Amino acid sequence: MEYLEEIVQPEEYSLVNLFRGTEYIVPIYQRNYAWESDEIEQLLEDINDSTGKYYLGSLIVNQQSASVFEVIDGQQRLTTIFLLLSYLNDESVNRNSLRFEAREKSNKTLSEINKIKNTTDELEKEPWFSEEIINGYSIIKKYFLRKTEESKGFADDFKNKLAHIAIIRTQVPKKIDLNHYFEIMNTRGEQLELHEIVKGNILSVIDSREDKIIAASIWDACALMDRYVQMSFPKQVRENVFGDDWVSFPYQKYEDIRPLFMIEGKVMGNSGSDENKYTLISKLREGFKSTKKESKDNKPEENERFESIISFPNFLLQVNEAVSSAGIEDDAGLDDKKFISLMKPHYADNDSALSFIFSLLKYRMLFDKYIIKREYAKDYRIEGRWSLQRIEKYIGNKGPQPTYTGTYNTGDTDNNSTKRVRLLQSCLRITYTSPKTMHWISKALAELAKSEGIDLQFVLEKYCCDKILDSEYKSREGFGIDRIVFTYLDYVLSRDKADNYQFQFRTSIEHFFPQHPITKNVWDAKSLNCFGNLALITVSANSKFSNMLPHQKAEDYPEYIEQSPKLMLMRDLMMKNNGIWEIKTAKDHNDEMMKILDDEIKNHK
Repeated sequence: MEYLEEIVQPEEYSLVNLFRGTEYIVPIYQRNYAWESDEIEQLLEDINDSTGKYYLGSLIVNQQSASVFEVIDGQQRLTTIFLLLSYLNDESVNRNSLRFEAREKSNKTLSEINKIKNTTDELEKEPWFSEEIINGYSIIKKYFLRKTEESKGFADDFKNKLAHIAIIRTQVPKKIDLNHYFEIMNTRGEQLELHEIVKGNILSVIDSREDKIIAASIWDACALMDRYVQMSFPKQVRENVFGDDWVSFPYQKYEDIRPLFMIEGKVMGNSGSDENKYTLISKLREGFKSTKKESKDNKPEENERFESIISFPNFLLQVNEAVSSAGIEDDAGLDDKKFISLMKPHYADNDSALSFIFSLLKYRMLFDKYIIKREYAKDYRIEGRWSLQRIEKYIGNKGPQPTYTGTYNTGDTDNNSTKRVRLLQSCLRITYTSPKTMHWISKALAELAKSEGIDLQFVLEKYCCDKILDSEYKSREGFGIDRIVFTYLDYVLSRDKADNYQFQFRTSIEHFFPQHPITKNVWDAKSLNCFGNLALITVSANSKFSNMLPHQKAEDYPEYIEQSPKLMLMRDLMMKNNGIWEIKTAKDHNDEMMKILDDEIKNHK
């Protein structure tokens, strides 16, 4: 327990307070300042684009005295922040705020940076100055000069945002081998990620030693997103927690599952009983290990077969949104820039932490069973396909093994519900590609948590219909039509067919009759941009189609036509019209598609 007592919990500092009353020393074994325009301008743009609280990342330090800290990791970002604050004449920095051990050129440059700034010429690069630091400062100066030309009040607006920009400062324990830790960080290029900081904070407020270990094992199992969570626990824990079939999870709270991890008063399946294994100390002493570590009782192919559609940090945000049950969709709720502030309530105290750990496991079970994955197996080993399957235990010659079957299948019978829900979710996946817009996942998880017997197809169809209605689909034209209007219509057109249509990522709106035809026949803008003349296809397909006429597209590139059920329908209508795609055909198609969408919306109110 001595190491636990030595750990100082990570603290949050705004940029305007990071240097206040504090000195940072960059040790000699750190490399020189090396950030260039790409990294510096990205940091500046991140700050400029922020609309509220925003986290720039983490800073690892070793405390030398009350107000002096040795920088172990994050010196490139810290130096850039110092240069930025110096340029903005922020009162929180002074000539001693940042120093480099045994690098006089760097220290002279940092201490006199404001004198250099006030020169009328380009920044001087005298031999007694650090060229790397001068270069970084010059990049910041040019950035502000450029932005100020575009907007005179840019610098003041930018400076006002700094109080809302935060960095997480973590102190290493006093007994840590700093040389070993720095070697790990320097060679692997890995930083303490925000979700690891949250894990440390959650474990720190849990009172019981046994509960810490159980919570950490659940967290680590759930972090392995590319396999079913049952397969990330040791055999005995798997049998206890998930029942004889590996499907059951009839629990309501953390206290219900706690005994299932215990045997004779000890936690099962952990590597030794040292709770330090699950704290920040383990990261700092042993280094960062891949979350894709293979369990001893899993076959190698088990870890290569499935691919989650979201990352573990995003899954944490999805769980947070699902348990909050606010019912208000806001992209900020899934924004990784707000990760720490969103997760803070879950480490307010012991009960909050254990409640979230239970929710994490419960929602991960639901996620694996009811949310699609990409599967790479058999004929789809290379390109993969959308998969919606539940895991079950199968007793074979080699003992208990996992087997997978369609989520809504019963026995050996395929259920069309599995196909339809899989198709619908893949429609949503290729529509909302940014992690912070995938609110349909938390919506589904929240409803499933209430009852697994819900009609998930109806829930998600209604979600899509609400999105379409909000998009003002009837008044939009051309590139102003939201992608969900195209993708959901393609889903509806395929929903009850026997084919195996697979959604693929499509971002390009195709004008079936081209905007710039190779003939003299030109459509008016309204007809050209009406929904009836448009379909959603891949960028490469759009490039191939170019300015070809509709009948040429259908003849030369039939495989691209098949990317969209709507486009296939347009082709068929053209063929019925003697191979001619004209304004009237497009209008008739438009009216028919609008009626389909109208009926869908009415049926899902």
